[in-house]
Amino acid sequence: QVQLVESGGGLVQPGGPLRLSCAASGSIFSLDAMGWYRQAPGKQRDFVATITSLGGTYYSDPVKGRFTISRDNAKNTVYLQMNSLKHEDAAVYYCNAPSVRTVVGGPKRDYWGQGTQVTVSS
Repeated sequence: QVQLVESGGGLVQPGGPLRLSCAASGSIFSLDAMGWYRQAPGKQRDFVATITSLGGTYYSDPVKGRFTISRDNAKNTVYLQMNSLKHEDAAVYYCNAPSVRTVVGGPKRDYWGQGTQVTVSS
């Protein structure tokens, strides 16, 4: 099995920074892309950012220029540096690894973390 564990959420003032981490563990052969989504109360889960295994990055328009996604392949960890946080960034942030292989030539499976809460308030 594969587990994704997020950390780094918490309370931050508007305009402040916060860094999220997501560590993948378990029987992993390959991770491919990893990404972040978020879900505010009463709203659907939205895409935030993704990073390919080679480091290519993509961001949603609301976070472009403020958030930076990165990864450490040796640690199977993805990060989300969030700067200039706004009230509308408050949500539960979920880590996603959509194409995980646990064995050579095996099927790709989609995994999600349990989520970490980000609260933006003064």
